[in-house]
Amino acid sequence: MAEQIETKSYDVVVVGAGGAGLRAAVSVAEAGASVALICKSLLGKAHTVMAEGGIAAALGNVDPPDGWQVHFADTMHGGQFINDYRMAEIFAREAPERVYELERWGALFDRTPEGKILQRPFGAHTYRRLCHVGDRTGLELIRTMQMKVVHSKVDVFAEVATTSLFKNGDHVSGVLAYYRDTGRFALFKAKAIVIATGGWGKVYKVTSNSWECTGDGAAMCFEAGAALQDMEMVQFHPTGMVWPPGVRGILVTEGVRGEGGVLKNSEGERFMERYDPVKKDLSSRDVVARSIYKEVLAGRGSPHGGAFLEIAHVGADTIKRKLPNMYDQFMALADVDITKEPMEVGPTIHYVMGGVRVEPGTAETTVPGLFAAGEVASCLHGANRLGGNSLSDLLVFGKRAGDYAAQYALGMSGDPRVDDGEVQAEIARVLAPLGRDEGENPFKLHEQLQQVMGDLVGISRTEGDLKKALVGVQELRQKAQRCRAPGGRAFNPGWHAVFDVINMTTLAETMVVSAIARRESRGAQWRLDFPDKDDAGLGKVNFLTWRDNGGVKIDTAPVPEMRPELKKIFEEAK
Repeated sequence: MAEQIETKSYDVVVVGAGGAGLRAAVSVAEAGASVALICKSLLGKAHTVMAEGGIAAALGNVDPPDGWQVHFADTMHGGQFINDYRMAEIFAREAPERVYELERWGALFDRTPEGKILQRPFGAHTYRRLCHVGDRTGLELIRTMQMKVVHSKVDVFAEVATTSLFKNGDHVSGVLAYYRDTGRFALFKAKAIVIATGGWGKVYKVTSNSWECTGDGAAMCFEAGAALQDMEMVQFHPTGMVWPPGVRGILVTEGVRGEGGVLKNSEGERFMERYDPVKKDLSSRDVVARSIYKEVLAGRGSPHGGAFLEIAHVGADTIKRKLPNMYDQFMALADVDITKEPMEVGPTIHYVMGGVRVEPGTAETTVPGLFAAGEVASCLHGANRLGGNSLSDLLVFGKRAGDYAAQYALGMSGDPRVDDGEVQAEIARVLAPLGRDEGENPFKLHEQLQQVMGDLVGISRTEGDLKKALVGVQELRQKAQRCRAPGGRAFNPGWHAVFDVINMTTLAETMVVSAIARRESRGAQWRLDFPDKDDAGLGKVNFLTWRDNGGVKIDTAPVPEMRPELKKIFEEAK
């Protein structure tokens, strides 16, 4: 007997309710198209709230020489020139207006004495550029955007998990979902779909990411035929908590260093002066993370395998005013008063630069009618993301994804079509773990996946380790298809975990395949067996991965050639 499901039809469905998804939904509504917003967790609980330091935009409020050209150049340098210059140009040009728009919608930024939006320094940014609200900028962004969505014509579906995309011919036409509290299925038909589901940091154990970050959207796009790009590029933020063990990996904002914090080793040396004499503690994240890693390997690490981050010298009043979250976080979780004592910090998985390949202007994927924005999308950040660029990214391209998805949907005639047989087959797949008498435990598989990725696909990599990881990940991916989830559909975390681990093993395979293929060191990809950049060869290409007969196909695409007038920006800088 066929499963009875509720069916809803919209012009556009947005999956994911972080900053990018919220901004996309607002754009769709403003265009006059009908829109549904689906979120895995509660509205307002997206991982965007964990972004603390600020929104990067060249307003020039504190440093007047700043401008979009400098922000563009910094972003390209940070991505080590495998990012799409067209996307970086749009991003740098439009970021200031997105910040001012957020301000008009009610965001309360810290202010200069003249009343302008205050901006702080951040790693690898030439000027003080990060617009911030203390050290809880992401929370303010989500608060503001959530209120904007609530007052727009957007239908919100909270605590709803999506499982797969459907196509009518080559075009996307719908998404299957279920309510997490009851297990009841819903089919959302759509003329266009925006995927804004964030990253997949939970592939690793030591991560700043929250439980939602399991790569659902990227995996669904991949299985629907979309290309993923530069999946080897995963950012290790240099400063996560390292002690006590229960809080290992929780983010320590780059804003600490932006406000004057310095890194020291066990000998009291400010070691970043050796690794980057110019930018020092505010070097790019890949450089700082590797530097801490090297200090630990050399025996100069902190007692629990990290480095010391000192901020007490700026004064207790300044710390409590500008870094209130960090003060509270260390007092509550580590019993450390950062106004008097140093923090222990170390690298933690924080962000994925790779993701679904998109067109730079429209945010459309390689599947017609399917768009992606925010961390789930690739092309902007290249080999390394600069701090603060994530929040302006989700605002700029969340808006663009919504604009072009609405335009695409409103230009289509007729209703979206989804094959009922495909829907019932997908429902049978999703229900299968509940009916098995024996099978794999998804929680144990997740632990094993994190072990493989942490041990073999970490901050430093070798061909031998990566090939071992590929075998391990492929074995886990096969096991994940045979998971068992005891109990019923209602309030069953084991059932939800099955699809999380399937998605994570799917993406982990593409990550390892891409890391093997890029036989050079560039940004987040640090190959001990290929320690140099290959600017003549691999530095000129992006790696694409596709689903191919159940396996992973890898291909290359040339990095777009920059326009002459933009090349001049770098020549003049020299």
